[in-house]
Amino acid sequence: MIYFHNVCKVYPNNAVCLEDVNLTVSQGEFVSIVGHSGAGKTSLIKLILAEEKPTSGTVFFESTDIHALRSRDLTKLRQKIGTVFQDFKLLQNKTAYENIAFAMEAVGKSDKEIETDVPHVLDLVDLGDKFFHFPYQLSGGEKQRLAIARAIINQPEILIADEPTGNLDPINTYEIVQILKRINDMGTTVILTTHNKGVIDSIGKRVVTMEKGKIARDDKDGKYAM
Repeated sequence: MIYFHNVCKVYPNNAVCLEDVNLTVSQGEFVSIVGHSGAGKTSLIKLILAEEKPTSGTVFFESTDIHALRSRDLTKLRQKIGTVFQDFKLLQNKTAYENIAFAMEAVGKSDKEIETDVPHVLDLVDLGDKFFHFPYQLSGGEKQRLAIARAIINQPEILIADEPTGNLDPINTYEIVQILKRINDMGTTVILTTHNKGVIDSIGKRVVTMEKGKIARDDKDGKYAM
């Protein structure tokens, strides 16, 4: 599904962020990408989303070179990828329901689809009783669950979660991890970046460890070896 082939990323100050990265993420996998700050985790994500281009090498989505796409086709690609970030990125002046409805409206979904799908996805992330709450009325864990609901409402093929538990306490972290596992069990490919060993241990699936822009380890059984 996602394939990095000999990818390097060098910034204008000659800082090497990624060096000779070869990585394959198959459909339906749950892959955690771990490493210390500056190891290259975020750069990998930005390349998948085509927010940045590689200095050399190629990043494929299925058989398509992501960075060779025209703007219109790139928009279609991004609709296949849901994203969740540490800082939520919610619309503060909209309720939980409206935050998700807005994401559906952006891709042309009908009012009937919105009325049917939004309650379902809020139930999926255990926010069925928070329809009309604004973000400021939600806890940190609830905000992240809402962000996840918004990310998956249009049924993306991949969910990218970039440090989604970084600001959360252990209880909320556990709940977020369980929701991500549930989404993966439903068939969505999940790519998670984290530096939290406890999160990795609780997932028990593939772990890619990055060090200084290189893949140092690729473990199939969920080991965080740093």
